[in-house]
Amino acid sequence: MSRLLSLLDEEDSETSYLIAPSHTSNLSSLGRTVMSEGRRRRTDNNAFGDDDSYAVASGSEPPLVHMNQSTPNPLKSRAGESYSAVNLTGLNDDDDTFGDDSVPPIFSKYGDFHTIDWQRDLARDRMRHKLIHKEKRRLLCGPIYGMWDAGSGWICVLMVGMAAGAIAGIIDIGARWMGDLKDGICADRFWLDREHCCWSANDSVYKNADCSAWLSWPEMLRYSQKDFFYHFLELVFYCGWSVLMAGLTVALVKVFAPYACGSGIPEVKCILSGFVIRGYLGKWTFIIKSVGLILASASGLNLGKEGPMVHLACCIGNIFSYLFPKYGLNEAKKREILSASAAAGVSVAFGAPIGGVMFSLEEASYYFPLKTMWRSFFCALVAGIILRIMNPFGSDQTSLFHVDYSMKWMFIEMFPFAALGIFGGVIGSFFIWGNIKWCRFRKANKTLGGNPIYEVLAVTFITAFVSFFNPYTRKSSSSLIKQLFDRCGPEDYMVDLCDYQNKTYSSDKVDDNYHTGELGEGVHSAFLQLTFALIVKLVLTIFTFGIKVPAGLFVPSLAMGAIAGRLLGITVEGFTTSMQKTGGMHNSIWSCQVGKDCVMPGLYAMVGAAAVLGGVTRYVFVQICR
Repeated sequence: MSRLLSLLDEEDSETSYLIAPSHTSNLSSLGRTVMSEGRRRRTDNNAFGDDDSYAVASGSEPPLVHMNQSTPNPLKSRAGESYSAVNLTGLNDDDDTFGDDSVPPIFSKYGDFHTIDWQRDLARDRMRHKLIHKEKRRLLCGPIYGMWDAGSGWICVLMVGMAAGAIAGIIDIGARWMGDLKDGICADRFWLDREHCCWSANDSVYKNADCSAWLSWPEMLRYSQKDFFYHFLELVFYCGWSVLMAGLTVALVKVFAPYACGSGIPEVKCILSGFVIRGYLGKWTFIIKSVGLILASASGLNLGKEGPMVHLACCIGNIFSYLFPKYGLNEAKKREILSASAAAGVSVAFGAPIGGVMFSLEEASYYFPLKTMWRSFFCALVAGIILRIMNPFGSDQTSLFHVDYSMKWMFIEMFPFAALGIFGGVIGSFFIWGNIKWCRFRKANKTLGGNPIYEVLAVTFITAFVSFFNPYTRKSSSSLIKQLFDRCGPEDYMVDLCDYQNKTYSSDKVDDNYHTGELGEGVHSAFLQLTFALIVKLVLTIFTFGIKVPAGLFVPSLAMGAIAGRLLGITVEGFTTSMQKTGGMHNSIWSCQVGKDCVMPGLYAMVGAAAVLGGVTRYVFVQICR
């Protein structure tokens, strides 16, 4: 008794609330009397969780004792006797001091930038289960309500998966259309991007030359003579569209949803660990980040949309959770839905449902019971199915990066692969060092720190101007990665990366990869252009990551690694080709048949992409190939 009174007399600005121990009925009644005037709770959340209003609670909640956080162990008495969780009033399912009849399972709302009480929320969920069990016996429709309560989690993750897949498809389609808008427009069907516009015109070589249905902006102005003024107009429209899209994005973020900038993955991991950030998963953040992600991706900035997709999926999970009071009014239970939503976000970003579950389990979630794992897989699978039905890439694949390599690689190639791993670590360290230096400079500089719109406009203009003159920096990072991963085919005869001299030394047949012989002039030209693109992307990504627009880091890291891997692959391929030509292949450690390709540069691009991504993010990914 003296211990309780001493604790009640302590005053501190940093306080927490703890349910009073129920050693005796007198102690419990004393706690009720002392705290009857001071109990408060926040009103129920609105549908999107953005309302931070308060209201005085009725006398329906468990007695709360004002405790000082500076106390090492507030549940331990002076005599050394400690109160276990079983003896906490309301935490024990068998405790009837204030049972289910007197304490309805209403869950209080936590304040902004507070940490949730896992034990209290989970204990109240047990009380809610106890109440439902009683209602099932008492009411006629009780069993139906019990079935609905048991299946509400599956229904919620089903809705989250369907919505996440649909939103991802819309973002992919919108980003591709607006990205192509910088170069021109489809004359007959303005709502089509360049690829689908050329398909509609039955033009199968749209990748290599301008198709008849696609018109550049100078051609739209009736100027078709390809001279200096023609290319100047292309540059003006390219930079103008890029600056306009990026400027609109940063304006929307600054005015309506400041939380919509950045990737969102670090904050989502913080929320899943039990921290409360009001508005970060709200409706305005979801709307502005969805629109801003389309505009930012299409502007040509060195950023990706894969990281923000996790944030958007968690916003969807937070919004839908309020349709089910079981999750919307219990912060601990809500994180089960958010964990499944994070898995769905990775699933639609990379087309990997199992990878999404692994990401949520290993990297994101703090509380991840077995049932959450199954629901996460179901949510990620549904999201992937919806994305495949929408088919935003036009290839019946859920991922833009889909390759199939069946040729075996040689053991001696382990040394180039190891070199790519070292390069990935070096590039990752350099990027982190440079980005930290730039962020510190931005914070200290009042012009940049206080005017994020000017910074975004400046970075966007420099990026667009520098990228315009190189075909590998001008195209989007996703399209570049896809091209670097692919192997050359008969339809790529006009692509510089596939400009091989079609010569054989032992047979008259072309190999399975449609090219043999020495590297052509186009490959040498592409090698220099890719080297320039690697430097440009590394420098620009350092200045881009951290600006106030929705931005991810996965795709720029993959792009840098893919470029480095393709460069090394071309180098090794040229070496083996020269060995074949001189006839020294049989006496070397490269056991390769003369006239056949021994090295696949696209495979080196895949290894390099994984290496740089691991170096930048410090993540170790388990990849499942099919």
